[in-house]
Amino acid sequence: MDILIQQLINGITVGSVYALVALGYTMVYGIIGLINFAHGDVVMIGAMVATTLVVTIIGGDPGGTSAWFAVGSALLLAIPVCMALGGIAERYAYRPLRRAPRLAALITAIGVSIIIQNVAMMVWGRNYLSFPHIIEPSIYHVGEARISLLQIIIIVSATAIMAGLLLVVHRTRLGTAMRATAQNREVAGLMGVNINTVISAAFLIGSALAAVAGVMVATYYGVAQYTMGFLLGLKAFTAAVLGGIGNLGGAMLGGLLLGIIESLGAGYIGDLTNGVFGSNYQDVFSFIVLILVLVFRPSGLLGERVGDRA
Repeated sequence: MDILIQQLINGITVGSVYALVALGYTMVYGIIGLINFAHGDVVMIGAMVATTLVVTIIGGDPGGTSAWFAVGSALLLAIPVCMALGGIAERYAYRPLRRAPRLAALITAIGVSIIIQNVAMMVWGRNYLSFPHIIEPSIYHVGEARISLLQIIIIVSATAIMAGLLLVVHRTRLGTAMRATAQNREVAGLMGVNINTVISAAFLIGSALAAVAGVMVATYYGVAQYTMGFLLGLKAFTAAVLGGIGNLGGAMLGGLLLGIIESLGAGYIGDLTNGVFGSNYQDVFSFIVLILVLVFRPSGLLGERVGDRA
């Protein structure tokens, strides 16, 4: 039982990050039907910017600067940088293709991803950047299982952000405009909704969530690198598909479930196979889930089965 609790704690921590990134995918897809494969690289930019700033702030004395000040400063810089990146991509790469076939937009998203990766490689190089361990490694016990202060911060912060996003979508005029645009862009425009503003807002909010997720990943794993967004983005996309892409609640549920499945798979199946399918192969479980969902329930757990509109 203690092993199960430990794996659940680890899975919920990672799943909270997946859920934040998956929300960016599902918001954009729900409004304009675009799978933004460059979204994972926006997360990477957030992680790289945050790591660079934290290293610059603390210098050679990790104990000389408040951890909260360093991480808070990293967030305050990473969020506007990622929002600017998302806004530029939407305005100059995706908006001209809004009425083009979906394949054109999909290929463009892959191209944007490659551009972001290569620019990051030119700026930061190919090597991994180390995120300083500045948060006090406090450990709390749940039976024999352990949960760190950093894990608690990630889980609580992600939960608060997701709850705030739901309030924005369901209790504000912007959220009402987003839901109207997702239902029918043309009719929403005739009712006075500024479609361009709503779509841009979806990209900006998703990019802000990506920045927060990037800071969480860099802080949790202690490293950042220019290719890290590719696999993270695929896993978040898997989480969105699992929960039902286009559904905010589905993205949150899918992210948490995917994190738990990965953690339990790496822990229990790794033990049964003497480590052959342990943590080094935990990515396998994510894509097994993706295949099963696409085969047996393409609409996802909370998605609705709908026909393609002409």
